[in-house]
Amino acid sequence: MPTNILMPALSPTMEKGNLARWLKKEGDKIKSGDVIAEIETDKATMEYEAVDEGTLAKIVVPAGTQDVAVNAVIAVLAGEGEDVTAAASAAKAALAKAPDKKTEAVTPSPQPSPPRGEGVRPNSPTAPQTPSTSPLGGDVARRSPQGEGVAGEGARASNRIFSSPLARRLAKEGNIDLARVQGSGPHGRVIARDIDAAKTGGAMRAPDAAPATAVSMAATPSDAQIRALYEDGSYDFVPHDSMRKIIAQRLTLSKQTIPHFYLTLDCDIGKLLAARMEINAAAPMKDGQPAYKISVNDFVIKALALALQRVPDANVTWTEGGMLHHKHSDVGVAVAIPGGLITPVVRQAEAKSLSTISNEMKDYAARARTRHLKPHEYQGGSTAISNLGMFGIKDFAAVINPPHATILAVGAGEQRAVVRNGQLAVANIMTVTLSTDHRAVDGALGAEFLSAFKALIENPVMMVV
Repeated sequence: MPTNILMPALSPTMEKGNLARWLKKEGDKIKSGDVIAEIETDKATMEYEAVDEGTLAKIVVPAGTQDVAVNAVIAVLAGEGEDVTAAASAAKAALAKAPDKKTEAVTPSPQPSPPRGEGVRPNSPTAPQTPSTSPLGGDVARRSPQGEGVAGEGARASNRIFSSPLARRLAKEGNIDLARVQGSGPHGRVIARDIDAAKTGGAMRAPDAAPATAVSMAATPSDAQIRALYEDGSYDFVPHDSMRKIIAQRLTLSKQTIPHFYLTLDCDIGKLLAARMEINAAAPMKDGQPAYKISVNDFVIKALALALQRVPDANVTWTEGGMLHHKHSDVGVAVAIPGGLITPVVRQAEAKSLSTISNEMKDYAARARTRHLKPHEYQGGSTAISNLGMFGIKDFAAVINPPHATILAVGAGEQRAVVRNGQLAVANIMTVTLSTDHRAVDGALGAEFLSAFKALIENPVMMVV
């Protein structure tokens, strides 16, 4: 019997992905472990390995198709001794008879023309088409593509929002968040009259984890209203790619649901710079190159990891049911890539040497820029670092990346005038700002955590004790 090859879930929260290219063609023999395709998520490109053996009878989803739902049939494999032509014909007939099944692939569709008066910037990314149905079947809208929303009751369990097709279309046209609409249909289903009521400010509900004072999404200006503020032909229209959409959704979620609290202090990194120079000068040679080259950011990662161990109550993640107290310091580090950013995680950083952290981050950064990080390399973690010092930024406050409870914003190290023993002096100062989730890390605890970081970064010899 032919075997369906399904769109894989490459991470726990993945709902759809792009089928970048096929590495096998119809009629090719497939062995278990063969790489048959490349799948793109919003932040990574991953190889898809076959788990069964046979002949690739039919490619259902062509290369380049965007937003293919998880568990959709993307190809059919004929087993040993099976008629390849018959298997391909049977698969084609089955798909034609059941276009609405959960295994249906999302086929490419032409992009909409830009609104009147807009040009399309050459070589701009195309906006992915978002299917209106869940990959698990049924007319279900997701509250968050990352699965970060808190599950509601009844029909909203498992972060799903049941709604009619007409309600979804009306919500999209009115720029209304379905997660905010109180459904009045059977089992809490959102129907057309609920959207009509939401447009006038009624029938809206606050998100489970959001402040009760959240502004109704119905008050947000529509795309057409925003475009009307600018003269026709005075701008280019560049559709959002999937990464930019995910970044926008996650950061909006962060600001709406996490009560941010900020703490700032200055660190004297004179000893750190001296230690860095000495360590790099003593680095052994490997293939004609130094085995490592430590950066200031590597010291920051190590110091933050050790500070979490010294103040374990800050090494936490907030959930509605309770607090997750992490045993290790898994530190995410924001890396800028074309079109956005990604945060690879240095696992158990408290136990790693500076040289190991340095080489690991260089590998992560290189693979991040080509979108070849694996999901487990950038998901999770207990805190994060955003360093804009290389751009000359003195200080800033970063937005917390759920599910973290803290993030450290690192500014540039620069020479500043300081007072020591009543005398003016020049010192290398670096300003850092800690953003905390006040539900999990309050002001006093955050201050203790940041003070522990300062003690380590100003006395780097303590990192090796």
